[in-house]
This record gives sequence, structure tokens and C-alpha cells, in this order.
Amino acid sequence: MITELGHFALILALFVAIVQSTVPLIGAARRHLGWMAVARSCALIEFGLIALAMLSLIHAYVTSDFTVINVIQNSHTDKPLLYKITGVWGNHEGSMLLWVFMLSLCSAAVATFSDNLPPALRARVLSVQGMIGVGFLLFILFTSNPFLRTFPAAPNGQGMNPVLQDPGLAFHPPFLYLGYVGFSVAFSFAVAALIEGRVDAAWARWVRPWTLASWCFLTIGIAMGSWWSYYTLGWGGWWFWDPVENASFMPWLVGTALIHSSIVVEKRDTLKTWTILLCIITFSLSLVGTFLVRSGVLTSVHAFATDPSRGMFILLLLVVAIGGSLTLYAVRAPALKGGGLFAPISREGSLVLNNLLLSCGCATVFLGTLYPLFLDAMGGPKLSVGFPFFNRSFVPMMIPMLLAVGVGPLLAWKRGDLLGALQRLWAAYIATGLVVLAAFYVTHGGPVMAVFGLGLSAWLFTAVLTELAERVRLFRIPAADSLRRAVHLPRSAYGMTLAHLGLAISVAGFSASAFDREAIEIVKPGGSISLAGYQVTLEHVDRLPGPNYIADDATIRVTRDGNLIRYMHPERRYFPVQKQTTSETSIRTNLLADLYVALGESDTKGDWTVRVYWKPLVPWIWIGAVVMAFGGMVSLSDRRWRVGVASRARRVEPRVLPVAGE
Repeated sequence: MITELGHFALILALFVAIVQSTVPLIGAARRHLGWMAVARSCALIEFGLIALAMLSLIHAYVTSDFTVINVIQNSHTDKPLLYKITGVWGNHEGSMLLWVFMLSLCSAAVATFSDNLPPALRARVLSVQGMIGVGFLLFILFTSNPFLRTFPAAPNGQGMNPVLQDPGLAFHPPFLYLGYVGFSVAFSFAVAALIEGRVDAAWARWVRPWTLASWCFLTIGIAMGSWWSYYTLGWGGWWFWDPVENASFMPWLVGTALIHSSIVVEKRDTLKTWTILLCIITFSLSLVGTFLVRSGVLTSVHAFATDPSRGMFILLLLVVAIGGSLTLYAVRAPALKGGGLFAPISREGSLVLNNLLLSCGCATVFLGTLYPLFLDAMGGPKLSVGFPFFNRSFVPMMIPMLLAVGVGPLLAWKRGDLLGALQRLWAAYIATGLVVLAAFYVTHGGPVMAVFGLGLSAWLFTAVLTELAERVRLFRIPAADSLRRAVHLPRSAYGMTLAHLGLAISVAGFSASAFDREAIEIVKPGGSISLAGYQVTLEHVDRLPGPNYIADDATIRVTRDGNLIRYMHPERRYFPVQKQTTSETSIRTNLLADLYVALGESDTKGDWTVRVYWKPLVPWIWIGAVVMAFGGMVSLSDRRWRVGVASRARRVEPRVLPVAGE
């Protein structure tokens, strides 16, 4: 009964979305306040209905209702409760339900926190959100229904892909989808602005917090996926330029450009049409990512769908959403005139350079990801685009961007002094030189590009701190006055500083990966491997039962200079239901480097393959990502980022003047 209730709620949500996508739009055109108010009610009702459908599917998984086909295919009675719940979105149908749930959550958030929006703009924004909801609800109900039943009930389920049974990947999709789908709000604001024919500073202030929140969630989602790949798959890597990884990276790049361009719209009343285009492209890339994962054109642990009809349906949605919005842009964008002028050397100019390099970088990733698929679809030869292409095309474009990130915030608006800004960065030059010399000495001369990357990280980190010191006039005025200025700095300034510092930290982690060391050997119990000053000894391997698997658990003693460091326990887990084996690595970290051990296969003699990696600074990759996301959240807490109006002034009681003679 609960399953039917969820299915019925999803059908009702479709009809509510149809009303939401039409009635408010007509009301905005006719200036009918009652019809425009329908948008808010529909958004809240749609969220409630889809939440009910989501809870119904979760109930079916938790109770192991094996009359539901989706539960049969993706769950099992022996599966731990956490993975029963997260198994809801560990498959195609459930993940698409999560997609529309996040979309309805975003629409409900706009409806709830949009009191400062003009009624017509709010109606149009929510109406566009409703149109997106109609498309994906139709897709779910007609091609990917998670509530289909079968009778009689199956005795047990087929279980979930063992690789997905991990806490990191359990929480990775919700964060990723909050980022993906969150950009739909910026898209809806852009379409609404094109319909109205008006973009101003207030519009930029309304768009920016939604974009920033989506960017923060997407940053965390990508970082969690990278961390999961690092510690679960057992190959020692954290990024493979996999098409599905690129699918999430592309909207992150353009979303970063969108955050910065919206600042120019607000401050200088220019780059209007460009910012509108970025809003459209960012969400369009999110839709392209959905197509890549759900259409069956890719073979990946992330890719669920194999039904061609689903791919055609999503392709049709892409044509309607992207083609329709770009057509509207082509018709209406020329009427949006920019007001402010600025010199090439200025804060605005640095942000334009930022946008240009990020957009070109995204275009490079897009080409490398989709060109092999396009060539294969046209009957051409099968190509594989991997590390060499991306490292030689994408990385060089990011170098000038990182240099500009250090200089740009020191430039003035409208017209800046580049020479003056460079002179104030003397501390960055010193830090860069010291780090490069130290890296050359420690690594005995390279690789040169990795050493250069560490120097670039030091440059950016010190330049960001220099900009903060300039804001509070550190060492130029009394310390008490500098402290007072620091206390009264807006939170958005601290958020920018933290985000840029996080980027510098991650760049150091990326660069240091060139200094990795590895050893892969076949050893007997009692045998040892030496690496980076560590002695790694395989003592014994025990077979242990798990909740829904059988594990070969290795006990490995790690020593350095004869001193015991710790015992490590990598595993190989065999899942009988799926007949699959996974690797569970063991990692020792001191935040400066990781010692990474993975257990491989055993031969008939009882020897085991053991992989040992030493990875300097690799934890900084994810530390930097967390700092970046935290910086975005700090900026989001600034009232000027959260609302489109100034804070309400405190009411002043009128003074009563004495009457003459009293």
C-alpha cells in the first residue's frame, strides 16, 4: 500500500508541476497577482508529494519489500541498514527520483526565501523550475518507474553493486545532485530575466547565493567522489579523467566562472549577457552529465542505464531545455545593454580573464570527453582520451589563471595599477623562490613541472594572505586599528580568502602527486617490502565473515628505522550474492603524506600480491576542497549575498522638541 501511495504521489506531483509551469507564467504576463501566487503554493505542494514518494521507496528498501522490482534488483536482506537506505539512489530509477527530489527542494527553497523578489520574477523563476520538473517526472514515470511491482514476491534480492557499498559513495550522490540540480535555479533566473528583458544589480544579488550554494555542494560532492575512488578502488589514484568524473567537473568550472561574473554585474552593471549565458551553460552541462550517466553510452561504475529508450528521452529533454533556452537567449539577449565601462587592467578585467580561462578549460574537457563518443556514434574509429590529452591541454590554461587569482584582488575597480599590485606581492616572490629551491633540493631536481606547481601553490597562498593584509592595512597602521578593521571586514571577504587559500592547498596536493613512490610485489607471510624509508611486512592473512561478504584480512606491520609505526589491515572482500570481489585499502596519514597499502590476489602457493604507495601531500587535495567549500559557506552567511536588499535600518524614535515658553 505504501508503495502505491508513493507512485500515486509521483503522478500527482506531475500534474502539480504542469500547473506550476503554466499558470504563474500566464499570470506574470497578465500582471495577475492571484495567478502568480499559484507558483509558490505549487512548489511547496510538489516538494511534499515528491518527498512522500522518496520516503515510500526508502520504506520499501528498509523493509525489504521484494514485490518491488527495484528493491529486488538492488537490495538484499543481509545488506546493512545504511546501504539499504543509500541503495535507494544506488541505481538508475532511484537516483532519478533523488534528482527530482532535489529539484523540488530547490523550488521549495526559492518559494520560501523569495519574499524580496518581485512577484512577476518569482512567478517566472518557479514556472521554469516547474517545466524542468515536468520533463524529468515524465521521464521517471514512463521510462524509469521505481515503484513497479511483481507477484509473487521474490525470496530475496540480487543485492547492490559491492563497489557502491561504501559510506563515502553513500553520501556522494546527494551532495553531487544538490550541486547539479541547484544550478537549475540560476538557469531559471536567467530564463526569467530573458523573458522580462531586464538584468540589473539586484538580479545578480538574487542569483549569486543560489549559485554559490550549488557550487559549495558540488565541490564537496566531487571531493567525496575523488576520495572514494582513492581509498576504495585500490589503484592509488584520485582522478582518472573518466567521462563521468568530467561530467561533474565541467559544471563546476563554468559555475566558478558564473560566481565571479555575477560580481561584475552587481558592481559595474556590465557582462550581463555573458552572465546569462553562463547560467544557461552551467545547468546545460549538468543535463549533459545526466545524459552521459543515464543514457547507456558509457560503461562505468557510475553509469546505471543501459536502455536506449531512456537515452533518447533524455536527449529529447536536452534538445528542448538547452535548445529552447539558447534560442530565447539569441532573441532577447541583444536587448540587454551593459552600463559600466572598465579598463583591461582592473578588477573587472581580471575577472573577465578568469572567466575566459575557466571557459576554455571547460571547453577542452568537453571536447576530450565527448569527441570519442561522437566519433564512435558516427561510425568512426574508437578513440580513448586520457591523461596525456588533458594534462597537456587543460593544465597549461590553469597556470595563468592561478597567477591572475593572486594579482586580481589587489587591483582597483574600473582602472587598476598592475605595477603597484605586483610590487605589493614581494612576500609571494620570496615564498615562491624558497619553496621551489626546497622542492628541487628534496626531490633532487624534479620533475620540473611538479616543482613549478608547488611554487605556484606557494605564490597563490602568499598572495591571498597579502591581499587580506592589505585590507586590514597590517603593519601600516597600529595593530589595534588593524584588528578593528579585521573584525569589521564583511564575511564575504573572508569567504573569498578561504576559497582561494583552499585552491592553493589543493594545487600543492595535485602537484606533489608526481613524487609518488610505489612498490608492487608478491610476498609470502613474513615477507617485507621497503619503500620511502618504511619496512612493510605481511605477517598473516585471516579469513573473516562480514555482514554480507567474506573478507581476507591482512595484518601488515609497518616499521621505520626499526621502530613500530602501526599495524595496517587491508582486505579483499568477496560478496557471494553478486559473486564480486572488492578491495579495501588501509591508509596511514600524517596529513603530510599517506602510506597506502592494498591487498591483491593470492596464488596457489599462498603468496599474496601487495601494493604499497607513498604519496606526499595527497591529503591536501581534499583538505583544500573542504576549505574551498567552507569559504563559500562563509560568504553565503554574509547578508549581502543572501538577499537582494539592504539590511533593514533600526527604527529611530522621533525627537520631541520643546515648545517655546515651556
